[in-house]
Amino acid sequence: MIRAGVVGATGYAGAELVRLLSGHPGAQVAAVGSRSSAGKPLSEIYPAYYRLCDKVCGPEDEVIAKSDVVFAALPSGLSQELAAKCREAGKAFVDMGADFRLKREEDYQTWYKGKFVFPDLHEEAVYGLPELFRGKIRGGKLVANPGCYATAVPLALAPALEAGLASSEGIVADCASGVTGSGRKPTQNTHFAELNESMTAYKAGCHRHTPEMEQTLRAVTGKDVSLTFVPHLLPVSRGILATCYARLAPGATMEQVRAAYEARYGKEFFIRLLPEGRAADIKNVRLSNFCDISLHLDRRTGTLIAVSALDNMVKGAAGQAVQNMNLMFGLEETAGLTAMPPAF
Repeated sequence: MIRAGVVGATGYAGAELVRLLSGHPGAQVAAVGSRSSAGKPLSEIYPAYYRLCDKVCGPEDEVIAKSDVVFAALPSGLSQELAAKCREAGKAFVDMGADFRLKREEDYQTWYKGKFVFPDLHEEAVYGLPELFRGKIRGGKLVANPGCYATAVPLALAPALEAGLASSEGIVADCASGVTGSGRKPTQNTHFAELNESMTAYKAGCHRHTPEMEQTLRAVTGKDVSLTFVPHLLPVSRGILATCYARLAPGATMEQVRAAYEARYGKEFFIRLLPEGRAADIKNVRLSNFCDISLHLDRRTGTLIAVSALDNMVKGAAGQAVQNMNLMFGLEETAGLTAMPPAF
């Protein structure tokens, strides 16, 4: 039984991770930590966990000592020191924040205003998007868990770009997220009165996930990829809907596009390529690790429209982290993640 520790367990992603690990057949929650709620039982912060996970939030060193793998559900800039401690202790590490996602330090400096404190750890880190980089994740010791948008957009576009059926320039990713993606700490924009009956764009053209998406698609295609990313905030708790637009290559057909997606994802348990005529919908992936993808064509302009839907707290965060843990430890990749989404 794998002993899992969660640092940052009182945030939304950390709490979701505890929920998923608690039902895992090959892992157990060994310890939890929280910098904001030290000394408090997790069930005091989340009453739904009462008598199911009453573990007290302890110090990080205690979490490391009790665990085989440590998950860091922390804001950007706070994971590098923890990762170094885990390496020294011989423990596996999954970073659910952004510290190890970008391979180029100049990108990290530009978008996160930070630096690579331990360059050797960044060299070691593997980007944890299993459907695209599974072979590199297996047996790894340090995995950078992707962001939610940065999971939805590359999964929607990768097969078409990889096969050369769509242009890698001028791509537009028009996305919308549930409010949990903003974190547990409330802000003016996430206040109920501001969010309810509203939908608005935010960080248009300057969101931090942009270089992460381009990096992933560049790794898949071997080509430079330019992408305009506009995220929107939805008045719902969970979900990411990514509507991606890419110009079809000259002579490319939708039959070829669908064949490329079926070849890439046909054996992927967590990616469901929807039948022609259906559109991906966040309600159909809620509380699950599935990513639904639908394909559409604007025949007037020759534009491929690839739409992906996922739960930002599961496939976009905690579920993908568990999927990565399974690969790291040689478990069945789907272990603990096969629950059906609720029907309504």
